[in-house]
Amino acid sequence: MRKTFFLFLLLCLPTSVFSQSDGDNLLKAKKEKPPIVLYKIISAQRDTTYLDTSLSLQKEYKFNYLRKDNFELQEFSNVGQPYNKLAYDFNNLNLKPLFVAQSHHFGYREVEDMEYFNLPTPLTELYFKTAFKQGQQLDAFFSVNTSDQFNFSVAYKGVRSLGAYQHSLTSTGDFRFSTNYHTKNKRYQILAHVMSLDLLNQENGGLTNESVALFQSNNSEFRDRGRLDVKFEDAENELKGFRVFAKQEYELITKKDSTDLTTFIIGNEIGFEDKSYVYKQDTPFSGYGDSYKTTGLFKKSKLEDFSVKGYAQLKNKYIGKLSAFLGYTDYNFGYNSVIIFDSGSITNRLKSNLLQAGAAFSKKHKGFEIYGEAAINISGDYDGNYLKAATSYLINNNQLVGAEITTHSVVPNFNFLLNQSDYLNYNWQNEFDNVKKQQLKLKYESNKVAKVSFDYTVIEGYTYFAIKNNDSTPTPHQFNNRVDYLKIKLQKEFKFKKFGLENTLLYQSVLSGAEVLKLPQFITRNTLYFEDQWFKKALFMQTGLTFKYYSEYMMNAYDPVLAEFYVQDQTELGGYPQFDLFFNARVQQVRIFFKYENLNALFSNSNNYFSAPGYPYRDSVLRFGIVWNFLM
Repeated sequence: MRKTFFLFLLLCLPTSVFSQSDGDNLLKAKKEKPPIVLYKIISAQRDTTYLDTSLSLQKEYKFNYLRKDNFELQEFSNVGQPYNKLAYDFNNLNLKPLFVAQSHHFGYREVEDMEYFNLPTPLTELYFKTAFKQGQQLDAFFSVNTSDQFNFSVAYKGVRSLGAYQHSLTSTGDFRFSTNYHTKNKRYQILAHVMSLDLLNQENGGLTNESVALFQSNNSEFRDRGRLDVKFEDAENELKGFRVFAKQEYELITKKDSTDLTTFIIGNEIGFEDKSYVYKQDTPFSGYGDSYKTTGLFKKSKLEDFSVKGYAQLKNKYIGKLSAFLGYTDYNFGYNSVIIFDSGSITNRLKSNLLQAGAAFSKKHKGFEIYGEAAINISGDYDGNYLKAATSYLINNNQLVGAEITTHSVVPNFNFLLNQSDYLNYNWQNEFDNVKKQQLKLKYESNKVAKVSFDYTVIEGYTYFAIKNNDSTPTPHQFNNRVDYLKIKLQKEFKFKKFGLENTLLYQSVLSGAEVLKLPQFITRNTLYFEDQWFKKALFMQTGLTFKYYSEYMMNAYDPVLAEFYVQDQTELGGYPQFDLFFNARVQQVRIFFKYENLNALFSNSNNYFSAPGYPYRDSVLRFGIVWNFLM
């Protein structure tokens, strides 16, 4: 991959050199270059933004494997491995159970995560970042409008990283294709995409207890992390996903001119998704208990999900936007065979269909915005519903306040209901009650004052994984009491000339149910930076130091068989201050990133940085990367 990347750069250089041979033509081309606001990015909800090639602190925070700000997550030592949650948002409004191996879904693109484009000229983006030991990350994207009406994009992210610890290789293949089309009068339009993901993780069960002690003591003989013993070296799990999706709509009643007040749209969505999760291991690990096999452990769970939705939408200048839908889902989750015990059996399939209905409303008026949506499973094996109401008010161009209230009821994820494994302890079939959530959100946003958000969530029937007394492996549980969760987040940036200090602080408290939802009480990230323009303003640079810290708590442990985190009360982790030193630069549409991660580990006499019990976080390391946009 590295050779391919640098070969591409070499191929681009001659084009760049020869293009400068005619100064007049170059000047003319620059004058005719379309403005950046014409490079439109369209979300699945049809919200439109435009391409941003600037360099900012937010771009620094998002320059990672997920391409998202991971403030509320704790990374593992290798890229492509799970993330341990430091805080929760509970924003998902699903009406049916989610798939297994949720710790591997952070980089999984759902329907609402896909993007579509409308461009004046072809657009290419290359993302590259170094990984660990052997490997790199490369995300290549290309999009073009063949006409004003039709666009398509194709992208592929490939990641392979050996990792610092024994048997911790990761590999990612993430393919995306999207397209959109509209007629000349824009009465008919369609969005469609294809997504395919393959995420492979070698699993080692974490360090042995002796190796954890050697790691914490900073023993010089074991600074080569490959010398530390892990629990096993013959297991891997793999998450695969494939989806085809299309959404189309037609304006039955359209605005002919500005005097028309109403449009009426009908549309439909159709999608098919196929997911699978495999855990395989050469020989059983005694720490997981007895197994059915002595060699060649292999178990595959699979989900096939077909859904179709029809909807109608009315837009009126005075009424607002009102829509309603009717949907059908057919799902088939499970395994190849039934498991039979002396005392009973465990089925191999959970399959049925759901009929769903819902409605939504939104209205904007003089700075006010009101939004509401609701949906319910009308028929099927699983009950599910949600109701969401939100309002916001734009006080002025610099201040906004908002409030949101949500109620949500849904069945727990599939691996709480049914799980099969070659390990005896990992086989179960349960009938849990719905997880019921009520949530209140308040926010205040001001670029001059601060951004503050307040979340209060009440959960009944909260489900989690934990190890029972005298057991050695986690099993699913449902909490009989109520969980009350409070979260307050503050963001504020101070600037003085060419210096800046960006602060993100989060306070959270589990007021009831702290024995099943364990989180750090305080998280902070503070970045002191300097920015300037060099070489007659041809280069814009930012350099600074980022400090991240969260308080000690009983951090969730990771189970590689389930690819899930579980509650534990034996090991308290956190309380470690992490410093990252960075230098970033931008030249035209090229952004270059250098970062020395976990810098302070170089000067520590002991190591106390962990991502989960038995899983150390990465050591001090210098990493390099680039994001390059080509606007043809």
